[in-house]
Amino acid sequence: MSFKLFMLLVQACGWTLVISSASIVAGLALGTVVSAAMQSSHRALSLAGRTFVSFFRGAPLLVQLLLIYNLLPMLGLNVPSMVAAIVGLSLCTAAYQAENLRGGFASVPRGLLEAADMLGMTPFQQFWRIRAPIALRMTLPALTNEAIMILKASSLVSVVGVIELTRMAQDLSASTFQPLPLFAAAALLYLVINSAVALGARRLEGSFRWGVKA
Repeated sequence: MSFKLFMLLVQACGWTLVISSASIVAGLALGTVVSAAMQSSHRALSLAGRTFVSFFRGAPLLVQLLLIYNLLPMLGLNVPSMVAAIVGLSLCTAAYQAENLRGGFASVPRGLLEAADMLGMTPFQQFWRIRAPIALRMTLPALTNEAIMILKASSLVSVVGVIELTRMAQDLSASTFQPLPLFAAAALLYLVINSAVALGARRLEGSFRWGVKA
């Protein structure tokens, strides 16, 4: 495989990073909201959150991408394929992240919430200043795994016309008849990206301190 072909894979890898990063951030934000809804005392909100999680965890991601890609134009939203891909991945990962965060919220010490009540903090303040930060810290390993899964799952967005790393490897393989080196290089690039994500998450987790720093 020539250096030129490898650089084409690297360029496509950039689109994989853009799609995955945007989906992970949007999915985490939405997942936090869905997780809060699932734990709401309002039955309608709780039901809506659980229904969201059940659907997007139950339906295959490939089906979700095709559904969203074809549904958006019917709603009058003629968005680029890239946007449709990010929306699909974001909704999918939000469902998984919501469940991860729900477990994190359940692990928040009751004493902290009681102290917040005594200080007169509203439920909204308690959520964003106490429960959400602690839940994120407690669930960081699970959220990291989900981020890695989304990076790999981004290879499916080619079905909606997005040319990312896997699609580029397929196209180059078809035109050069060099499938083995091209897919091996793509696998190596995925490995490098996911290793970097895992390393960054471990360092972030190690930087967390409960209480006063030594």
